[in-house]
Amino acid sequence: MTTTPAAPAATDDVRLSAREAAERHLRALVGRDDARLREDQWAAIEALAVDHRRALVVQRTGWGKSAVYFVATKLLREAGAGPTVIVSPLLALMRNQIAAAERAGIRAVTINSTNIDQWQPIHDQIHAGEVDVLLVSPERLNNPGFRDEVLPRLAATCGLLVVDEAHCISDWGHDFRPDYRRLRTLLAELPPGIPVLATTATANARVTDDVAEQLGVHAPSSVDQDSSTDEGVLVQRGTLDRESLRLGVVQMKTPEQRLAWLADHLAEQPGSGIVYCLTVAATQEVAGYLRDRGLEVAAYSGQTEADERHALEQALVDGRVKALIATSALGMGFDASLGFVINLGAPASPVAYYQQVGRAGRGTDEATVVLLPQIEDRDIWAYFASLGFPREEQVRETLAALADSERPLSTATLETRVELGRNRLESMLKVLDVDGAVQRVQGGWVATGRPWSYDADRYARVAEAREREQQAMLGYLRTTECRMRYLREQLDDVGPDGRATDCGRCDNCGGLTLSASVSEAAVAEAGQRLSRPGVVLEPRRMWPTALANLGLDLKGKISAGAEPGRTVARLTDLGHGQALRALFREDTPDGPVPPGLAQAVMDVMKDWSPEWTSRPDVIVVVESATRPTLVRDLADGLSRVMQIPVVGTWAIRDASVPPHAGQSNSAQRVAAVRRRGGLDADVPAGATVLLVDDQVATGWTLTVAATAIRAAGASAVLPLALAAQG
Repeated sequence: MTTTPAAPAATDDVRLSAREAAERHLRALVGRDDARLREDQWAAIEALAVDHRRALVVQRTGWGKSAVYFVATKLLREAGAGPTVIVSPLLALMRNQIAAAERAGIRAVTINSTNIDQWQPIHDQIHAGEVDVLLVSPERLNNPGFRDEVLPRLAATCGLLVVDEAHCISDWGHDFRPDYRRLRTLLAELPPGIPVLATTATANARVTDDVAEQLGVHAPSSVDQDSSTDEGVLVQRGTLDRESLRLGVVQMKTPEQRLAWLADHLAEQPGSGIVYCLTVAATQEVAGYLRDRGLEVAAYSGQTEADERHALEQALVDGRVKALIATSALGMGFDASLGFVINLGAPASPVAYYQQVGRAGRGTDEATVVLLPQIEDRDIWAYFASLGFPREEQVRETLAALADSERPLSTATLETRVELGRNRLESMLKVLDVDGAVQRVQGGWVATGRPWSYDADRYARVAEAREREQQAMLGYLRTTECRMRYLREQLDDVGPDGRATDCGRCDNCGGLTLSASVSEAAVAEAGQRLSRPGVVLEPRRMWPTALANLGLDLKGKISAGAEPGRTVARLTDLGHGQALRALFREDTPDGPVPPGLAQAVMDVMKDWSPEWTSRPDVIVVVESATRPTLVRDLADGLSRVMQIPVVGTWAIRDASVPPHAGQSNSAQRVAAVRRRGGLDADVPAGATVLLVDDQVATGWTLTVAATAIRAAGASAVLPLALAAQG
């Protein structure tokens, strides 16, 4: 356990003087002459700036955690301490905090992936003592140059370390981020007596204990609403009740009714707010529908460009849009006074849900929070759960590949040797880096040779905890008791009797009445929107890197591949996605294309045909081992309607290669597709070929098949599938 040596006890005069200065800095920070620190805020500031202790603060959104570390920074800097280092997870948070710091005369700068050209001047400013606060993203902590050159200097000279959104440290939490584990190294390198503040608004007792352990802070498991101290460490946990929030659930049977509810009732919600969706596809679909209904909304997700994100966030803050239709990418650190949050689909845990609804009701007396659950929520939860820490054999394969290499291996190269996707591989390597088994260096990753054990028991317990959280979220939907009390109890925010008090504001308490009525016009238009089939299938343009390691002479640009294709819908879509999910469930027997989807295919072809350079001349079918009847029926139906022949297949040549082999990353997938299949078709020279498949996951089967068809003499290949994953 890391502990901070006890500082010499400050006199009453010193504490009084510090309190007066802190109040003065707070007034400058918030721009109000009547601003005063609450006693719990002062307790945290006093621990940091006067007693130089470590503190873990778990307080609700809007409590004023940023005021604590900015006021502490001013006090410490006036006493001659070095700059404060704040580890923050999102650029939106950094922008808001820099603006807040400037109001208080605090010179704040940030180092992140968007301002690389400013890094050296910022380093020079830090060395010259011209910076009071440095904000860094957790990803910077694991960058070799930053870790080896900048981080040691910061550790030696900083006056205060702040870890914001500290629940990200815990893999028990809803938003675990491996980069945060690097903080253990930074803490170990801090000189004695440097205060540390960790803050979060969303942590139950298990996460609080785990975060405390990760930070080297001893936190008693029974921390209640008051402060608790041990060996110079402050652990402070306040109530998580949000008095401005009015919680409610509206149960609607169909996707059309849920969309119609938004169209009919969004304008009634107070001020501006957020409509959260579980997938990127849903944000685009919902935003398009609501705009057609005359509502000023915009889609926002992790795929939104950084500049556009900033503009959309500002539009929401300014009230120039009624709502952003967003994924959880619009989450931690977004600082605004919002009148409502609506969730179209339930997050996978009460903790994650509390995090999202906490965006509303900051600086307002009342804010409405509505949850519209969906049947498909559990399928989406299952998908994200499948992306957890890899199996031990996959970890061992990665360590062996690094150990056998005489030079660092990039993530792209490792993908050709380990069947893991890029994001999952990166996350795993970051955990192994902090555990000491690997190290990121210039040029890639190397094995350290240190012993490493796979903590299977912990990973299993985390998976079990996730399942319990999902069941608890379902319980929130069904409960007839106070909804805020339910959430608080899930976050272990309870009184001595183990229970929280009723809020008196939610739909179950009688403080909120939500209409479940929807207009026929809105339902009809929603139905038309959801039944409109067709998703563009963008072709692959580049071969994966390092395919030579797998014996394939493929690299660079794909010069003769597929044209943009079409699928009826994504499996996660709100409309045809529901029918497709049912069709592709493992327990659904193989059979012909259902009539509704067959009509959707024809609608797709009709909408797509104006974009063709030339009409298809022939059809090639991607042979399926699991649904041969389905894909053949699809091709035969198209052949009859379009009056063009089926001239062959992308055939299964090696059935020992599983259908989804290598699907975790692109290089492995290309190699598996090449081993498994081959072209068995008589393709006319110069023909335009319609390439038909049942389902698209990575797109590499269609890409490899299309290149073979082009090599056989076709002038163009148009891919078509019933469904796309994701």
